[in-house]
Amino acid sequence: MIAYANPYLLALHIIFVVTWFAGLFYIVRLFIYHAEAEKKSEPEKAILQKQYKLMEKRLWYGITWPSMICTYIFGGWMVYTNFLFYLSSPWFILKLAFVFGLTLYHIQCHVMFSQLQKDVVKYSSFRLRMWNEVATIFLVAIIFIVVMKDTLSFVWALLGLILFSVTIFLAIRIYKKGREKKSSEK
Repeated sequence: MIAYANPYLLALHIIFVVTWFAGLFYIVRLFIYHAEAEKKSEPEKAILQKQYKLMEKRLWYGITWPSMICTYIFGGWMVYTNFLFYLSSPWFILKLAFVFGLTLYHIQCHVMFSQLQKDVVKYSSFRLRMWNEVATIFLVAIIFIVVMKDTLSFVWALLGLILFSVTIFLAIRIYKKGREKKSSEK
């Protein structure tokens, strides 16, 4: 059974998926800078954090939230037009599970955003760097599921995703050690 998505709906869905991910990647990057500014002395700390709060607010409410909402609208519209095809496809159900996880990630980013807007810095820049890569894992998983559909072996896909995740987190640790070594040499 082959379903053809309306190309306009598909294009709009993809555009908003891309802008949603861009917003998620950049917001956490701003959180990292915001957390690092916490270690600065005054008045530099206050100036930086005020600027980061403004940038975070504009990005979060101007791009990231609207992109997520539009992703759901156009994706839901495509499902509505081909309801039986999508809901009977195992790959689509798996994709929905990852999209649900991405939505939970988005909500947790909103919690972090709200804390930083109130000058509550709970996370180190290292922890935020690790958190930033979670969105990358969701992106890779969702793209592979959609592109490979039913040809994807679940076992190999899971192993590949685990290997990819471990590689990302190891790279972050190596980067951190390199930064620490560079700082101690100064």
